[in-house]
Amino acid sequence: MPSFDTVSEANMVEVKNAVDQASKEIGTRFDFKGSDARVEQKDRDLTVFADSEFQLNQVIDVLTGKLTKRNVDVRFLDRGKIEKIGGDKVKQVIKIKNGIETETAKKIVRVIKDSKMKVQASIQGDAVRVTGAKRDDLQAAMALLRKEVADLPLEFNNFRD
Repeated sequence: MPSFDTVSEANMVEVKNAVDQASKEIGTRFDFKGSDARVEQKDRDLTVFADSEFQLNQVIDVLTGKLTKRNVDVRFLDRGKIEKIGGDKVKQVIKIKNGIETETAKKIVRVIKDSKMKVQASIQGDAVRVTGAKRDDLQAAMALLRKEVADLPLEFNNFRD
């Protein structure tokens, strides 16, 4: 039976490349000279440091621009609150989301069931597997999910015929 998996995963290699490019640009820009502006990455956490909130927002703008150029959707970024770290310096932790949460997975299953399509959806850990009798039904389900679930960057992989 044809099937595919609906997942939400960021390409971590491209994220690392974007962080490296953003760090290079921050190091060469005149408005960041002599400041403590930088971006650090540990696994799925990005930490942005700067001298003020305004500068922090500028660093985040540079980072999101580099991520966008590398085709990493900025909806993967979960920005934490801005913390003061002594003096005027501030930092912000940005988590990179991975997988589909249970609530969103239930919403995806509900959207597919309510559409009355001839496909079934089941939650498989942090992915949703959609199976159907025909390939055309599965492609229609993909189009429906792209339209209905706009708050999460979805990818469709593991397509089996």
